[in-house]
Amino acid sequence: MTDHVARLNRRTLRALAHPLRIQLLELLRADGPATASGLGERLGESSGTTSWHLRQLAEYGFVAEDTDRGNRRERWWRSVHDGHRMDAEDFLDDPDSAGALNSYLHASVQLRYAAESQFIAELDHWRESWERTVLFDDARLSLTPEETRALSEDVLRVVDRYRREPRAGDETVVAHWAAFPRRHDGERS
Repeated sequence: MTDHVARLNRRTLRALAHPLRIQLLELLRADGPATASGLGERLGESSGTTSWHLRQLAEYGFVAEDTDRGNRRERWWRSVHDGHRMDAEDFLDDPDSAGALNSYLHASVQLRYAAESQFIAELDHWRESWERTVLFDDARLSLTPEETRALSEDVLRVVDRYRREPRAGDETVVAHWAAFPRRHDGERS
């Protein structure tokens, strides 16, 4: 059984500062329990490498051994949470977390891009039953920092309303949310 969402802190952020760990965690969340060997094959990594990174994720509470599967030679891993949340405010005044934060954010954006690209590549598979439900939205809003925070909190509350155990007929739906300011061309230094 998984908890819903873990909130990242300075300690746990370090565990996700490696792109391979984020990939391992995302595969376990998306596809369920797996072995280090199976994950290594999928990612083009050795089982030794994936095993080491899985143990690191376990040390930080992101994954756990799936004791209902495997044996002494075959160790299965599962995700402990359905997702995680990071509040940038927790890290902005911490220079010791800057490198980990940068690595985590870049890897997260790359995974989001990969997930959306995979969906587009598989669009014909989903066309008939999902064509009226899929949404890619890009909005430019004029907001204060406080309004932006309120908007994000509202969106996350809506997402949380839809969290439940899987049922027959369900598909895994990926929902990404990001809200951030951007400089105008005249402001760049």
